Amino acid sequence: MTTAKVWVGDRLFAAADATVRFDDHGVTVGDGVFETIKLSDGIPFALTRHLRRLAGSAARMGIPMPGEDRLTEAVAAVCASHDGDGFLRVTLTAGPGPLGSNRGDLDPTLVVAVRPGAVRTDPTDVLVVPWTRNERGPLAGVKSTSYGDNVVALVAAADVGAGEALFANTRDELCEGTGSNVFVGFGKRLVTPPLDSGCLAGVTRELVLEAGIGEEAVVPMSSLADASEMFLVSTGREVQPVRHVISPDGRRRELPWCSGPFTVEARRVWLEQIAPQHDP
Repeated sequence: MTTAKVWVGDRLFAAADATVRFDDHGVTVGDGVFETIKLSDGIPFALTRHLRRLAGSAARMGIPMPGEDRLTEAVAAVCASHDGDGFLRVTLTAGPGPLGSNRGDLDPTLVVAVRPGAVRTDPTDVLVVPWTRNERGPLAGVKSTSYGDNVVALVAAADVGAGEALFANTRDELCEGTGSNVFVGFGKRLVTPPLDSGCLAGVTRELVLEAGIGEEAVVPMSSLADASEMFLVSTGREVQPVRHVISPDGRRRELPWCSGPFTVEARRVWLEQIAPQHDP
């Protein structure tokens, strides 16, 4: 496996030489958007969908996208420098600005890099955290670099041995994980929160729904006590079964099925129908 290079701005750098400015707004106030894309033998999965979502997030935050030629060149150059598996990270920030929330003249920074890692498919536990997502907030559904809430929630999850944290929204409905969408089985019905819950429009979620697995429906937090199975979906998890749901007060509920029939079917469809396509 080669050591991947990093694209910053308008050219490729050795990883040790890749830097951004001290006053980049993505660093100082989290003023940026990003995508994480699975790499298999250096080939990105579902690249078109991820870049489409990046453009949508950037538009919501008022950050101009780089030209298509530049973005394509950056992705291709970094992928060509990496011949193994891992995850491609495409980040776009508002660029240099004041050391505060106000922006200066927009000069966006593009960063494309690769991180090592493997898809997590082993069963995990989830912690329901006491903090909420604001489904009416300006960043609802945006994949922003403002990830402080997620960092704190993941620390809390790790403290109780869980691999993911789940957020409710302000209506006390299930929203999403810190970096995943959630599917919940209730007997013969499989559902995932709708986008107006405030959750991210996950690419993996979208592909699973398009394949006929599950449906969108509001999931009151109180209904999780009746869940028969649950799984998480994301680029880094694909389809990951959940064993226990831990409440904010530490009570641990073992789900009746792990992996349940919906989870097994979703994983089968992913591996046999969706994953073989490089750009579904």
